[in-house]
Amino acid sequence: MTRRFQGRDLLVATHNQGKLEEIADLLAPFSVTVSSNADHGLPEPDETETTFVGNARIKAHAGVKATGLPALADDSGITVDGLDGAPGVHTADWAEGPNGRDFHRAMTRTWNELNARNAPEPRLAQFRCTLVLAWPDGHDEVFEGVMPGRIVWPMRGVQGHGYDPIFQPDGYDLTFGEMDRWEKNRISHRARAFEKLIEGCFA
Repeated sequence: MTRRFQGRDLLVATHNQGKLEEIADLLAPFSVTVSSNADHGLPEPDETETTFVGNARIKAHAGVKATGLPALADDSGITVDGLDGAPGVHTADWAEGPNGRDFHRAMTRTWNELNARNAPEPRLAQFRCTLVLAWPDGHDEVFEGVMPGRIVWPMRGVQGHGYDPIFQPDGYDLTFGEMDRWEKNRISHRARAFEKLIEGCFA
C-alpha cells in the first residue's frame, strides 16, 4: 500500500524550469503547490549511485533535508541492450564535450559502439524514468516508467531532445525526434512513471 500525499507544498528537486512547469500542471488537480531547487537556492547534489533509483533518491532526500518539505525527484536515461545497458545513468555524460553537452556526439558514439560490437538488429533499447517521492520522516515511494524501442540510424527528426532522433518506440514508425512533442509526452517513459505516481499517491 503506497503512502498518500496529504500536504499542500511539494519540492520538485530540479533546476529545470520546464520540468517544474510540467509537474505543476500534472499536480494542479490535487491543489498541490510546487517549488524547485532554484526557488530555495539549493545546489544540485552529486549523483554518486549506479542506478536511476539510487540517484533519484539522493536528489529527493537532499531536497527534504534542506527544506523540510516532501520532495519529488526523477532520474532518467536510455539503456541499450547491445551495450550491456549503457549509457544508463551516464546518459547525459556521453554528451559532454569540450563545448558543453552535444547529443549529436552522444548518438554517434552509441551507434559506433554498437557497430564495433557487431550488435544484431533490431538494436533494442529502453528509455527509463524513475521517480522518488520522499517525506521528512525518511519514507519514500518509487515509481518506474519504461518505454521499449530500438536504436535506428541515421538520426531522424528535430523534435524532442537528447537521444530522441535515434530512438524508435515499439509500435510506432516514427522516432521520438519525428513525433509531435505532445504525442511523445503522452506515451513516454516519464508519462508512464507519472501515471503510477498519480495513481499511487495523489488520485
